[in-house]
Amino acid sequence: MQQSKQPAKLIRDMYRQGTSYVFAKKPGDIAKEYGFEKVARLASNENPFGPSKKALEEAASALSSMHQYPDTVHASLIRALKDYHGDFDFVTGVGMDGVIETCIRVLINPGDIVAISTPTFSFYGLAAAAQGAEIRNIPRSDDFTVDIQGFIAGARDAKISFLCSPNNPSGTVTSAGDIEIILQNITGMLFLDNAYVEFSDEEYRYLLKKYDNLLIGRTMSKVFGLAGCRVGYAFVPDWFKPVYDKAATPFTLNTISAAAATGALHDQEYIIKTIQYTRDWREKVMRESPKPVFPSGANFLMIDTAPLTGDQASEFFAKNGVLVRSCKSFPGLSDHYIRVCAGEEWENSRFLEVLRAL
Repeated sequence: MQQSKQPAKLIRDMYRQGTSYVFAKKPGDIAKEYGFEKVARLASNENPFGPSKKALEEAASALSSMHQYPDTVHASLIRALKDYHGDFDFVTGVGMDGVIETCIRVLINPGDIVAISTPTFSFYGLAAAAQGAEIRNIPRSDDFTVDIQGFIAGARDAKISFLCSPNNPSGTVTSAGDIEIILQNITGMLFLDNAYVEFSDEEYRYLLKKYDNLLIGRTMSKVFGLAGCRVGYAFVPDWFKPVYDKAATPFTLNTISAAAATGALHDQEYIIKTIQYTRDWREKVMRESPKPVFPSGANFLMIDTAPLTGDQASEFFAKNGVLVRSCKSFPGLSDHYIRVCAGEEWENSRFLEVLRAL
């Protein structure tokens, strides 16, 4: 087979030279490296209860149709979303990452401005850069709240802006009132990432009835316990849905994942249990931590580990059988924070033991 003499030159600059998404370390690797039978898995903001019974039942019932292509409009899942949330317009994607990527593909031409409230989830910038956007990072205040007027000034001419609430990794909640002020003062779209909103007390959905430049992203990975199924969705204006569907990858969701998500949306008992457990865990860590912990509306907490760096602290935890996330990779964040999520009871207890010894 004849090969190009310089194949690397065929690759786009951003992938040949640029950064990529940074994943948490694998529990199996930590267990093998330090000789543990099992490791407390607290780095990826997963649901410690596993998938709900109804999600498992629906997924099992869909197995017999694996040989067929999935429903292109995911009608059962959309009905379940409407049953759960009300009569909104929805789009779906392979995780919220897939939704974000498709929204950017709909809106962005090379050179368009994408504004991002930082420090935050890095995928917004990565996905926007892939479409040739000019990235404009807008710093949060020292306490990680959003400087509303600063954000408006930075986002005023952006084609789309990204704001995460509760924010990843700080857990900071931005009020619906502040979001409304932003919507009133920008001309582009606002993508409000609500991946963790079920763990907070804030309600944003009413804004969809008032503003046609708002997209609200959600996920089935957190409170619904389906991280491995990769199901994301978004509330969108009615004008946006047809163009989103044009830009989306064909057969976006597989049959099994869509069925599991449909079941999970109908398991109210599981949802309530997850939320209460998480809130109790947050209160306990806030109360008992010897290190500064930031208030959070999510299923995780960000902890200041100074004078240790986040990498040094996460390595100490790993050596003691606990996997947490160093926040070093989050754009705009100082290098002395870790993020930890709620786990099983034994994992939470082990985490606090190691934290006290840090």
